[in-house]
Amino acid sequence: MKKSVFLGTLSLAALAGGMAAAGTLDDVKARGMLNCGVSTGLAGFSAPDANGVWQGFDVAVCRAIAAAVLGDPMKVNFVSTTGQTRFSALASGEIDILARNTTWTFSRDVDLKFTFAGVNYYDGQGFMVKKALGVSSAKELDGATVCIQTGTTTELNLADFFKSNNMTYEPVPIETNAEAQQQYLAGACDVYTTDASGLAATRATFADPENHIVLPEIISKEPLGPLVRHGDDQWADIAKWTLNALIAAEEYGITSANIDELLKGTQNPEINRLLGTEGELGAMLGLDKEWAVRAIKAGGNYGEIFAATIGESTPIGIARGLNAQWTQGGLQYSPPFR
Repeated sequence: MKKSVFLGTLSLAALAGGMAAAGTLDDVKARGMLNCGVSTGLAGFSAPDANGVWQGFDVAVCRAIAAAVLGDPMKVNFVSTTGQTRFSALASGEIDILARNTTWTFSRDVDLKFTFAGVNYYDGQGFMVKKALGVSSAKELDGATVCIQTGTTTELNLADFFKSNNMTYEPVPIETNAEAQQQYLAGACDVYTTDASGLAATRATFADPENHIVLPEIISKEPLGPLVRHGDDQWADIAKWTLNALIAAEEYGITSANIDELLKGTQNPEINRLLGTEGELGAMLGLDKEWAVRAIKAGGNYGEIFAATIGESTPIGIARGLNAQWTQGGLQYSPPFR
């Protein structure tokens, strides 16, 4: 069993390395479309709207990259992936980038040979229960049945948490968030555990969200972010610096509303370099001067995207918390554009 898993990992890693060597930027330009791997549907993060158009916090990353590279944020083909299928889809070249609540871990980075473009959401694993269960702490869940998505970091985190607290549980394996929601509401499990952001997104879709609570314990670090294959540094740089452009734009006060005015020139060299009115940063990526301008215009800066998709004024209702700018006590921080 261990041998087959090891060989499977080697095959996946070899496949990733081989596909990346092809030159993803050239492939995307030739195709005229960015293939973006997303979830099977997670409200606020990645889900199709009533017209079948994908929307959400993770979706915005791919639209920004498409705008930067192809000049049009709508030139994206969204591919639904599960916790089990997402990595093979990326390794095989079916998708150019994976942008779906995926935790940056050592083994995914090093062993599976993926390059994370950064962290677009700092998260942690939590637990959701029905109020009627009468539980106020995860440490009261001894003997509970727990719905958990397979192929995710949450499986090991869950086992570690229960073991360290001398508790037992019965796992109820599920593959997608929709299946988890169905099983949880049907009473097939007492608890649903996943990233706290996912719990908030799921709870917001319930007919009676007030009858469900997210317990206070956060049992892990889950830095979520988009990722690409190893072996294509240019494409990894484009993904990385597009995300950084969205984060930096918020820090420097560049918004979708004022960006055209700022393009006339400012007294801040960092803003000028980011917007391409000074320097040659675009050429270093193999793009034109206004790549970041198009990325920011696609959905706004990081803060605008957060507020519009998952922020406190949306049904998801998530506060910025750790995802505030570093100048506001959060962890979001872009390296300098210079």
